[in-house]
Amino acid sequence: MTRPGRGDRTGRGAARRRAGRPVHDDALSTRSWTDRPAHLAADLRENVSVECGWGRLIFGQTFPDHTQITEVIREEEAGRRDICMYVRDPHVLVARAPQELFIDPSHTFRLWLHRYRASPKPPRGVVVREMRDEADAEAINRLYTAAGMVTAPAEVLWRNQRTKTFIYLIAEDVDSGDTVGTVTGVDHRHAFDDPEQGSSLWCLAVDPQATRPGVGEVLVRTLAERFKARGRAYLDLSVVHDNEPAIGLYEKLGFVRVPVFVIKRKNPINERFFSAVPDDDLEALNPYARIVADEALRRGISVRVVDAEGGFLELAHGGRSIITRESLSELTTAVAMSMCDDKRVTRRVFEREGLRVPRGITVTDAEGARAFLDEAGEVVVKPARGEQGRGITVGVTTPDELEEAMSLAERFCPEVLLEEVVEGEDLRVLVIDHEVVAAAVRRPARVRGTGRHTVEELIESQSRRRAAATDGESSIPVDDLTVAAVRGKGFELDDVLDEGVELDVRRTANLHTGGTIHDVTDDLSPTLAEAARRASQALDIPVVGLDLLVPDVTGDDYVIIEANERPGLANHEPQPTAARFVDLLFPGTRALPRGWDPGQTGRGEDHLV
Repeated sequence: MTRPGRGDRTGRGAARRRAGRPVHDDALSTRSWTDRPAHLAADLRENVSVECGWGRLIFGQTFPDHTQITEVIREEEAGRRDICMYVRDPHVLVARAPQELFIDPSHTFRLWLHRYRASPKPPRGVVVREMRDEADAEAINRLYTAAGMVTAPAEVLWRNQRTKTFIYLIAEDVDSGDTVGTVTGVDHRHAFDDPEQGSSLWCLAVDPQATRPGVGEVLVRTLAERFKARGRAYLDLSVVHDNEPAIGLYEKLGFVRVPVFVIKRKNPINERFFSAVPDDDLEALNPYARIVADEALRRGISVRVVDAEGGFLELAHGGRSIITRESLSELTTAVAMSMCDDKRVTRRVFEREGLRVPRGITVTDAEGARAFLDEAGEVVVKPARGEQGRGITVGVTTPDELEEAMSLAERFCPEVLLEEVVEGEDLRVLVIDHEVVAAAVRRPARVRGTGRHTVEELIESQSRRRAAATDGESSIPVDDLTVAAVRGKGFELDDVLDEGVELDVRRTANLHTGGTIHDVTDDLSPTLAEAARRASQALDIPVVGLDLLVPDVTGDDYVIIEANERPGLANHEPQPTAARFVDLLFPGTRALPRGWDPGQTGRGEDHLV
């Protein structure tokens, strides 16, 4: 086989190649040719695709004709996402098999590496390194799941890392050691003897709960620098056309649009890119309703949006029709719902069942409230009815704080509860059909100091990141409760937080006010799982989120503080929450093939979320 560069030894193109400069007038990757240029095609390996674990990258310029490309794409396996790029005349290819193939609504961006310049101010607190072992591969998969991307077998990622074709980079928080980002690079020179000396970027994913800014940028820059050091001419990537934050990042780094299109096969993972939205606009649904709609559609269950703003759906299959509101359905009785709605009733039901709850009272007068505060020392004040943490004050220790907290709670419900403060992790256990499906520890909104920004500036920055990661469902309000939480830690909003210092800026771990959630399903002790099951049975409710305070998720100690009749299923990925919910609603669909990634029809992209 002719080695790269030997097919064209003369003329201006050859001189530019020898100088390591890009050739614009004669290219395989950016032109739509009827026939491939012989002097370039002679250098290529033919019919090349590389296995990425989540699917294959199919390099269209290595195939002599469309027939062979179509045959390879048809070999795509269930639950995977193959991607074909650099196809000559992509519109003609799709026209030959319109029922099977489509042009992905993505833009291709290219960074000419001879023009790239390193950043003079690299972000602090993050180190980028290559994958070291299969444990790193598992960490990469956790990031893929959090970003709504298709995962890959860890052994495939690790095998690829040991070749020259792939580069897997990991961003690590230097303080916590957590893996907070990843990106994959593919070296076209090693993949198929690319005469253009190209490379490409894939699967850029950043932990949506990361507090460090600039993780995505440092990953892209590091990958670009690795390929530039190898003598590659350019770095390509593909990004969905409406992913404005990603496009903004790439343009900032010097990427430019090039006329390259992506071809994919019509499969359930890609359905939202080639199918019209059925009947109603599913895009208007919040993530908690959308995850249910997507799972239903995957199984062939029809979905009608009754009210997008409220999250109401009508699901129908085989003559059975059920109305849902996110994870709440007609199977939950009004009696069970009212038991959860009134925290006083919830406490009494659990106490009769022998389940542990914190000491508490319903406030009947100010004198009784002060007496309970004196006895407990520190209390939680909450409205007897309400959700999403509204009206709750944690850590009340003085009569003045008590009066203020009770006034806040009364804005949401005239009946107010006082409970003793119990130290421990805030644990949410999701129970469906009286079986534990998921468990997660929730932590309050937290910021990390830079040594340059005030607490308020850090809150605003972290709030924007949380809102972007949750489609606006989570943000950190700068209100009296935030001010109190910050002051309780000895700071003011206008104080500059030292670099690396972490500060909890809310006292409750509610997700809607910027809290984060961390999956602990595999670590949950049998005692805690059994308590959650008994609680769901005591309420006689088919779907419920139980809030517990525990010193250790692997231990036996707990108190149950609340029950939520409409828990957010989307908060517990990678656990199969939506699948179990639809199993409950339509048990006859359980036998349908599964195996899709939990985020396959959500907002996950191939490259950046």
